[in-house]
Amino acid sequence: MANELRTPLTQSRGSSFLKACFNGTNAFLGIGLLTVPYALSSGGWLSLFLFFLIAAMTFYTGLLLKRCLDVDPSIRSYLDIAERAFGTRGRIIVSVIMNSELYLVAIGLLILEGDNLHNLFPKFMIKIGTIFTVDGRQSFVIITALVILPSMLLTDLSILSYVSATGVFSCLIILG
Repeated sequence: MANELRTPLTQSRGSSFLKACFNGTNAFLGIGLLTVPYALSSGGWLSLFLFFLIAAMTFYTGLLLKRCLDVDPSIRSYLDIAERAFGTRGRIIVSVIMNSELYLVAIGLLILEGDNLHNLFPKFMIKIGTIFTVDGRQSFVIITALVILPSMLLTDLSILSYVSATGVFSCLIILG
């Protein structure tokens, strides 16, 4: 199983700096721009202190990652760092944690999108014949998953950057 977790770097299909900036900007605008003010208004001044604490911890983590990369240039991923520190078992544990996080975040965002669309269109439901009916929330989760699925199958980051650019411009238009 450990050999399956090691994927050699073959042909690089990366993206340009500008396209990477669109991907990063889309991630920031998509979740951070609207959630941070809400979190600050809900949490008060203490939450501002916690934001700075998290920012400092993130900065320190970046320094530690840089130090790991400087020690061994063959390290290319978190899995490599975990294997170097804890052996094959550490690599497997980090792989399970990383993949679980990706799965759970995707599920959480689908549920969030289903709830938001259901609040906008509360009477929406899908009926197939007279037997099969899907409630509004579940139908919106299914529709959202089907709409997003093609972008999940993209393997070339340069193509994904166009999807991200569309998201960035949509946020800018909506927010004014």
